[in-house]
This record gives sequence, structure tokens and C-alpha cells, in this order.
Amino acid sequence: MTKHAIFSLFAVAALSLAAPSLAHAQEVSQMSQLPTPTESGFAEVNDVKIWYQTYGEGEPLVLLHGGFGSVEMFGPNIEVLAQGRKVIGVDLQAHGGTGPLGRPMSFEAMATDIAELIKSLGYEKADVMGYSLGGAVAMRVAIDHPEVVDRLVTVSTAYAYSNWHDYNFEGMKAINADPEATAQSLIGTPQHEGYVAKAPGGEESWLDAVNEFGAFIGTDYDWSAEVPNITAPTLVIVADWDAVRISAATQLFELLGGGAQDAQWDRSDMGQNHFAVIPNVTHYDIINTTAISELAIPFLDGYAAAE
Repeated sequence: MTKHAIFSLFAVAALSLAAPSLAHAQEVSQMSQLPTPTESGFAEVNDVKIWYQTYGEGEPLVLLHGGFGSVEMFGPNIEVLAQGRKVIGVDLQAHGGTGPLGRPMSFEAMATDIAELIKSLGYEKADVMGYSLGGAVAMRVAIDHPEVVDRLVTVSTAYAYSNWHDYNFEGMKAINADPEATAQSLIGTPQHEGYVAKAPGGEESWLDAVNEFGAFIGTDYDWSAEVPNITAPTLVIVADWDAVRISAATQLFELLGGGAQDAQWDRSDMGQNHFAVIPNVTHYDIINTTAISELAIPFLDGYAAAE
């Protein structure tokens, strides 16, 4: 499996591993747009230590990144979201400041990490927004720990392994089959360099991190029977040319009860959940467009201006 194929599964930005100099330049540009965290450190939750960093003030919004990334991958969206709320960016297991945890990686364990983190920071509830891997974790938090989720936003998120296009589906299986080869192939890329700069174990923990992630990423799952149980108001955001099948994104909205009937002229039959397709973007660059924040903020505010 090529570097480009591996990267295409979890891209941190709209970069190509075939052009590493361009990748580095764009990563530097993205990092320059990041505000300075107001707080950062480890939270001891679920018998592990999870890294988080906060931005802004206001109602809490937990932000969860995609695979082979960290909270910084949200780029300019962090500043936009932090203008009116407290953004709590969390690095998931085997990623960023958290690094490998020496336990089997699972959506359920990471969801419990997030639920306990919210409580440990003194909040009864928080809004939760996640992209790709982080979106699936956010969804799992809403399923397993509904009491801590106020509103949920998923960006380019799969509720089942089969939601991915075949290229991505097979690529994840390849990583699962040989995570050590993946770790070696990514050395020198922005993903590797970003991890080494932030992870507690630095370079020495890189292989352990990819092994943990690789053992997990090929695991089959299907939450179609559980998604309808999500009680938090949910906004589903997807790219028109996503790695997640557009039909699967629509099915996710429908599983949440979305589009079940005409909303009526007075909106009296409109449900609490919403669906947005961003045109002319992909799974790999949707995270760098502030369109996701521009869609999420009114939803998180309860569409107060429209009312």
C-alpha cells in the first residue's frame, strides 16, 4: 500500500504525500492560523491520561480530530468556534498529546474517556463535535453516555464500516494487517512529525501508537440499530465528494429520524436533527474549510437568530 493511499484514509489536510514540500508548507500555513490555547494538560479519566487543550470562553464544545491527527487539524475552525464558546480539543488514544495507552483501542473506551473528561472539567453536559474518527467517537459518546451530550455535530463520519468507499475500506484493512509497515511508510510525513512533536513519548512511542491504531482501524462495526437511540439534537455534515458514501450520510440522517416527513409550511413537523452537504470539498479538505463552523455555530446556538 502506498503512502498516498494510507494518507488518503485519514488526511490531516488537503495534502499529497507525493508532494511532501507542499504538504509541509500547507501544514505550516495551517498552524500559523491557530490561536494559543488558554489551558492544556492531562486529565486522569477512565484509568488513563488524556491530553486536552482549551480555547476561548463560554459554553463547552468538545472537539475531536480525525485519524493520524490531533486537535490542531481543525485549523482556522478553532478560532471561529472559540469566538463564542469554550473549545475543548481532545487528542484521542494513540494520537497527539495522549499517545499510546497500552490498552486495546475501541470506540467505546474512547467514548468513556470523553464522557469522564467532560465531568472532570466540571460540566454536566457539553456539545460534542467530531470529524471522521472523532465523529465516530462523538457519536459513540451520544449513544453510550447521553447524559453528558447537549448537541452533537458529526463531520464526514461513518456509523458503519461499510459506509466507506471501497478504496478506503480496503486501505483500512491493509493498515490493520501490517501497522508496522504503515508506521515506517509515514516517517517524515506531516502526520509523523506532528505526532513526534506533541506525543509524550516522542519518536520512541510512534510505533506503539501506530500499532494500537492499526489493530483497531480494521475492526468491523455497525451502529445502525443504535443510532436511532441518540437523543441529543444532531447535525450531520458531509462533503459532496466524501470518503464516506453520500448515501450512507443520508441514511445516518434518516436513522436519526431526519426527513421522515414534510416539515409543513409553518415548520411544525420539523425534527430536531439536521443535515448539510458542503459542495466542492472532499473528506480530506472539509476539515480546513470554515464552512463546517459556519454550519455548526447556528445549530449549536439552537438557531436562535432564526427564531
